[in-house]
Amino acid sequence: MKETDPPSGDRLLAMLAALASPHRLRIIAALQAGGRNYISQLARELGISRPLLHLHLQKLEEAGLVTSRLELSADGKALNYFEVADFALHLTPAAISDAAPSLTTKSET
Repeated sequence: MKETDPPSGDRLLAMLAALASPHRLRIIAALQAGGRNYISQLARELGISRPLLHLHLQKLEEAGLVTSRLELSADGKALNYFEVADFALHLTPAAISDAAPSLTTKSET
């Protein structure tokens, strides 16, 4: 998604759902402030377990808010680096109205 392209209904819903967690907001803030990082180091910095961090990063990646890249360290260990994706979300009633017709998921009532 280009920064100027409005998100589809499903993408908007995924982004909002991913951002609806204090842990995920802190993860994005840490990655934005410190740059790309791998799970073990990021977990230590945020004070949460690696499995919990991995679950949150998965949700953020599925929503397109972070990206990951597997790299080998000098000692041969595989490290999965994460960084914030380039995204912009301008949320207005008009943006929601424009995105709503493209929703493919059932509404929760």
